[in-house]
Amino acid sequence: MADRAAERLTVEEFLDWSDRTDTRHMLEDGLIVAMAPASQTHSVVAANAIFELRRRAPAGCRVLSEAGLALAADTCVLANAALTCEPTSDKRLISSPVLIVEVLSPSTLREDLGVKLLGYQELSSVREIWAIDSAARSVRQWRRTTDGWLQT
Repeated sequence: MADRAAERLTVEEFLDWSDRTDTRHMLEDGLIVAMAPASQTHSVVAANAIFELRRRAPAGCRVLSEAGLALAADTCVLANAALTCEPTSDKRLISSPVLIVEVLSPSTLREDLGVKLLGYQELSSVREIWAIDSAARSVRQWRRTTDGWLQT
């Protein structure tokens, strides 16, 4: 299966693919990209965000960690957290996230604020995106408005 990792895949093919390890991967422009384990700081920030979102989630909604999202036919990423109100299922990808959280770190900053952010903004169900900077202790928030995206 290692040869297959060099081929360009669709999201469907990627979801069927396995390197038979515990390494986490994402699919970007059809190419499989291995993801390093998160730092302890990153994990604590993500866990705290998930806890707070869960406390505030509307009835019928739930918060998922490492939420799988297809951003295109050949791009599949893991958001640190996502709030969704779609029915619970065993599917590996969320189809209608309402709020997405990314915890930024120096090694993921470019990816998180580039491909991921732009892809998240293209998902019609997304109303809000949080980018929490684990190094600067700050949060950037994007909210969908009738005029487009408002960043604070």
